[in-house]
Amino acid sequence: MNFGGFVPISTIDWRGRAVCTVFLRGCPLRCSYCQNEAIQTGQDLREMDEIREMIDGSAPFVSGIVISGGEPTLQKEAVVEIARHARSRNLKVGLQTNGLFPGTLESLFQEKLLDRVAIDYKTRWEGFSGLQGGYSSMPAENYEKCLKQSISLCKSAARDNPLFEFEVVITAFYENADYIKKISAEIGTTPLVLQQGEHKIIRMQKTAPDMTNGEYICKRRTLQDNHPPLTLPELKAIADELGRTVRIRTREIGEISYESDWRRRNAGKRKR
Repeated sequence: MNFGGFVPISTIDWRGRAVCTVFLRGCPLRCSYCQNEAIQTGQDLREMDEIREMIDGSAPFVSGIVISGGEPTLQKEAVVEIARHARSRNLKVGLQTNGLFPGTLESLFQEKLLDRVAIDYKTRWEGFSGLQGGYSSMPAENYEKCLKQSISLCKSAARDNPLFEFEVVITAFYENADYIKKISAEIGTTPLVLQQGEHKIIRMQKTAPDMTNGEYICKRRTLQDNHPPLTLPELKAIADELGRTVRIRTREIGEISYESDWRRRNAGKRKR
């Protein structure tokens, strides 16, 4: 497998659990805010036995494993093998994905290998459509089609198993606030996380023939001056427009549960 890294014990990758986290290298998208840009490309090939040893070393101290990336579902066989081994050690299995490969999710669900999925929903502005650079061979329409299939699979799993955890994560910027409303309506009652976005680089836009196997040319430039991260009050203002309870995640305070102003007002009316 193309290995990206391993965290023996993490308390931030699965709410309420201590887990170990396996990162798989490689992702076909190029989001300007990516936290794991270093493992978007490149190769570090490892045997599955080595990964099993890492998991076994953490197993006595954790209750689950999270498989992340990069985009882990890009490596279907690796994800399935990791999940199978975690199950053999009585560990819960979580997956962080952009939803681009529903076939991998389907295989995992068929074997009942997943207990939690967090889908990072990419909005049009964030790059995959080419508006801000990104991976020009991935049209928005193709991504959205795959994403909807992945969300449908996860919703079905949640209906079949009340203990299955599923949430959608949106990285929020000024520029995609209106699109967040559309996503919120689209996913219905699925739990939603608004994550504070921070751009790291801006990429030079290239056509598909200029890119080989996800390799890209980039121009480094900080965007903080032009596009500062949304503040907590600004994220709450976006949540207020959604009329639902959301979780808000920022660098400054971590993660909180926030009930929209609209919901609070309506709750007050019912009490009166």
